[in-house]
Amino acid sequence: MKPRDISELERALGYQFSKPELLEQALTHSSQARELESLQAQTRVGDNEQLEFLGDAVLGLVTTEELFHRFPHFREGELSKLRAHLVSEKHLILVARQLELGHYLRLGRGEEKSGGRNKTALLVDGLEAVLGAMYVDSGLETVRRVVLQHIVTPEVENLARNGSSLPLSDYKSALQEKLQATGRSQASYVLVKELGPEHSKTFTVEVRLQALGNHGETEFVGRAEGSTKKNAEQAAAHQVLEHLASLAVGSGSKVPGKGRP
Repeated sequence: MKPRDISELERALGYQFSKPELLEQALTHSSQARELESLQAQTRVGDNEQLEFLGDAVLGLVTTEELFHRFPHFREGELSKLRAHLVSEKHLILVARQLELGHYLRLGRGEEKSGGRNKTALLVDGLEAVLGAMYVDSGLETVRRVVLQHIVTPEVENLARNGSSLPLSDYKSALQEKLQATGRSQASYVLVKELGPEHSKTFTVEVRLQALGNHGETEFVGRAEGSTKKNAEQAAAHQVLEHLASLAVGSGSKVPGKGRP
């Protein structure tokens, strides 16, 4: 398969390289570089590995800076989890496919035959290499615009629409472990409201925390909405965890029910 004209990729990115050879290198997999070297004795052919290394670092910096300014109320752990999601292979492969990056890769015959244009690792590495090439060609501001436009902002807004600010935090499991560790009864999850048409429902869930040592009495209720019951449950469980954290701070982080000897 012959790669597409890279000018089409430039249009998709909204950026024209002043040095097109940088973009060509970013799209050149080592398999083709080594093939060309075998045909051209003593000629070094550049591949995209170093640009991918650089692009990975630039992507991490831009994403970190954006999350720092966008979510000043998030704790370090929350920011780290969200950043990990945004720069993960699972997310970046979706961006690479939206840009149809596989059509532009320059592959050796072996990779071509084995379906390299659809391989997740090659596509994600290629995307990061393109970001690295943009940084070398034009600097950080150009990369920031592309990263925010294609990688960060759409996904953050998508998570917000789905009622989940931290998709990788399993607050239900964390709450279960917390309650077990502190000798509390497990919380109960109650669906209290379900609104909207079948294709666009909104679910309201309450997580009810039983008071320590008082069976049947509710100490705290976390209540949240989401586009799915799972999202609503996670958000409500997060509220209960924050309540428990505030109790720990107020009591000097002592385990409930265990005083000093």
